[in-house]
Amino acid sequence: MADFTLTKDADGVGIITWDVPGKTMNVMSFDGLSELNDCIDQALADDEIKGIVITSGKEGSFAGGMDLNLLAVMKEQAGDDPAKGLFEGTMKMHALLRKIELAGMDPKTKKGGKPIAAALPGTAAGIGMELPLATHRIFAAENPKAKYGLPEIMVGIFPGAGGTTRMVRKVGAIAAAPLLLEGKMLDVKKAKGAGYIDEIAADPLAAAKEWVLNAKAADLVKPWDAKGYKMPGGAPYHPAGFMNFVGASAMVNGKTQGAFPAAKALLSAVYEGALVDFDTALKIEARWFTSVLMNPSSGAMIRSLFLNKEALEKGAVRPQGIPDQSVKKIGVLGAGMMGAGISLVSAQAGMEVVLIDRDQAAADKGKAYTEAYLDKGMKRGKVTAEKKEAMLARITATPDLEKLAGCDLIIEAVFEDPKVKAEMTQKVEAIIPEDCIFASNTSTLPITELAKASKRPDQFIGIHFFSPVEKMFLVEIIKGKETGDRAVAKALDYVRQIRKTPIVVNDARFFYCNRCIIPYINEGARMITEGVSPVLVDNAARQLGFPVGPVQLTDETSIDLGAKIARATKAAMGDAYPESPADDLIFWMEEQGRLGRKSKAGFFDYDENGKRIGYWKGLQDKYPLAEQQPDLIEVQERLMFAQVLEAVRALEEGVLEDIREGDVGAILAWGFAPWSGGPFSWLDIIGAPYAAERCDQLSEKYGDRFACPPLLREMAEKGQTFYGRFDPEAKAA
Repeated sequence: MADFTLTKDADGVGIITWDVPGKTMNVMSFDGLSELNDCIDQALADDEIKGIVITSGKEGSFAGGMDLNLLAVMKEQAGDDPAKGLFEGTMKMHALLRKIELAGMDPKTKKGGKPIAAALPGTAAGIGMELPLATHRIFAAENPKAKYGLPEIMVGIFPGAGGTTRMVRKVGAIAAAPLLLEGKMLDVKKAKGAGYIDEIAADPLAAAKEWVLNAKAADLVKPWDAKGYKMPGGAPYHPAGFMNFVGASAMVNGKTQGAFPAAKALLSAVYEGALVDFDTALKIEARWFTSVLMNPSSGAMIRSLFLNKEALEKGAVRPQGIPDQSVKKIGVLGAGMMGAGISLVSAQAGMEVVLIDRDQAAADKGKAYTEAYLDKGMKRGKVTAEKKEAMLARITATPDLEKLAGCDLIIEAVFEDPKVKAEMTQKVEAIIPEDCIFASNTSTLPITELAKASKRPDQFIGIHFFSPVEKMFLVEIIKGKETGDRAVAKALDYVRQIRKTPIVVNDARFFYCNRCIIPYINEGARMITEGVSPVLVDNAARQLGFPVGPVQLTDETSIDLGAKIARATKAAMGDAYPESPADDLIFWMEEQGRLGRKSKAGFFDYDENGKRIGYWKGLQDKYPLAEQQPDLIEVQERLMFAQVLEAVRALEEGVLEDIREGDVGAILAWGFAPWSGGPFSWLDIIGAPYAAERCDQLSEKYGDRFACPPLLREMAEKGQTFYGRFDPEAKAA
């Protein structure tokens, strides 16, 4: 069966239907491009066809983007010159979409062409949006679930099939910049306002057919193909346009700190393309697109943020042979911020929720969190009164544990005290069904130890959320020593229901994510004790692509929490605990009453509204700034290696079972340099031999925490990569 088919209706309209067999949403493949080209040629050559409508055979959607295997085919066809293959393949896409745009018209007079419209029943993303942008009129359905946009920047590339050039030519650089650089998907009304679509129709196919039958020659000529065309907002050589491009450059560098290759390449394609004619601009776009695809960062981001993330969400690590474990009724123990957030996302997913706290007032406060969230949604027009009422009705807030009867999943989010958790576990297990899975949301306490309070340790598991629950994309699932497969399947199915990305790790102190985050924070603190400017520390991290530096992150998560974790870890490890100057700093800050943002005093000073107004100068009274500040790269490598070496050790020790989870988890949990693809992808980019050599240099200068793990040393000696040695797909095969 073909991806694209051409039919002709009684009115003489050629209908090209995109319907990829076996897929719930259309994606563009190499064969699909060829089939679309053939359909366009046939329709343009058929004198009985007066106009063409391109639509989808999928209910509620047009297309989800490109099959990434298409890029691999382009590379393979060029043999020893993959860049040539990518460039020529991209130019073939440009030629096809340009053929649609010109529609057989005379190159000089711009007459004689056939009108071509797009009828979109729903979501159109990536090349699924670039194709309609090449048509003469875009009609979209009144579909509230549909989203439209060009999200390529989110996976390390940019719209390279003409979307960049067309959007800039259509709405101007300033209006196009946020659409291209933020990659946001818009609902149908906002998409129309942004310029992605032209008309909203109850029946987009009928509206498109009517338009092509009545279109005039002038309706077919795109503004950039008409005489006297001027770019909205001005081209770079125009006084107004010049300032726009200066502003766009500042905006890009301000947001990305120069860490994301795709953003810089996109801006270059836009700027250089705006200086020349449209067809030359497409060629420039293709060159920059090829440049990005050849950058190892692009491949790493695509692999982690698209392929690996999607695989984990579809159950790549789910135990086999376990039937569906979807949650119907969930009990949430503790109505504080975490419990309230878990309650919110569970009710949002359609589950019946029992939210428990010590008294009715505390439980009601937790439920009020959901109500406040829904009220904000109503103000933005995203939530109806009916939806709010239905969602709140799913949540029963109560201090009565008996209400937990009938639950098939319990998530405990009470105070981080093993005794408190043990007592709650035993009380609840006396009420819930025998087959109910019990999960703890602890962020630091070993699951195996907590499970000792349970009569059913095989049904005890960790489900670690990140705060705020409704905004964070990752959930870390922790297997205790006795945790069974059904508990793992239950946790994974629950995470799928609430539409988040799961990783599954084995039990160990701090699990995986916190195990890597804490060294990042501690290395920043150590540097301060050495006299390194906190400004340098945080900016070094931001220029690596981290959303916040370790000093700011400490303030955000609270300094007394860091002190509490340090004391608890020291008590648990005893003499094995590694003494650290970072602890001395944190304990001193705690003594000063500077607990971070929540107390409006920490490493930063804050105004009355809790807004940061600068780093606290009193810090230098205790830790004076060194006259000679370290090199930026040295600071960055200390911050990076502090984290990635913990990730390697987690893999060595079996805490991590799948490197995909290590990379995806790092990016989604704490924003680990997304351009790198994650810790293991970063090590593959820099190479194991260099990483091992740098470990030796750093450990000699700064201590054993930078000692090269045996696994990394072995891989360096053998010239191996992590995705070469631990490729999950190769293992599966």
